[in-house]
Amino acid sequence: MDEKIKAKIMDDKKMKRTLQRLAIEILERNREADKLALIGIQTRGVHVARRIQALIRELEGVEIPLGILDITMFRDDLHKHEHQPAVKKTQIDFAVEDRDIVLIDDVVFTGRTIRAAMDSIFELGRPATLQLAAFIDRGHRELPICPDFKGKYLPTSRRERVKVMLQETDGKDQVLIMEPKGF
Repeated sequence: MDEKIKAKIMDDKKMKRTLQRLAIEILERNREADKLALIGIQTRGVHVARRIQALIRELEGVEIPLGILDITMFRDDLHKHEHQPAVKKTQIDFAVEDRDIVLIDDVVFTGRTIRAAMDSIFELGRPATLQLAAFIDRGHRELPICPDFKGKYLPTSRRERVKVMLQETDGKDQVLIMEPKGF
């Protein structure tokens, strides 16, 4: 699909401030750091989670465990794809049982990715709590899923796409709203 930039929502400075606020909110809600763990959803959610982990280390001097989650095999739309999506790495080197888990993704849209992530996590054990942090919440939920922590609520139309660009994958930090050309 051919797209054009409709709006630039965040630059690197705004993104850094947003990540700092998310890290602080996560710490304020989860006072027992020894029970806390972060799980980033592949791909950009992992990078957001790593940044939040580093900010928590910087703020509190503690190392919070970080897991990487691929939800491909838990998607409810696998049967609709002509070509099967590539399975990425899942690496969770800690027990989720009785932990306060913060699941992290870059954009929350319909809620289906988060539902798949929850299914995946519950196959590993039962956390004490499972919380959701989303860098961008764009609305349009199809499932009753709401982030506990959100960097920014960004109402969009269904035809628009939110593009979170990160240094690690895109060479720069910014958030854009994209729309199909011709609109």
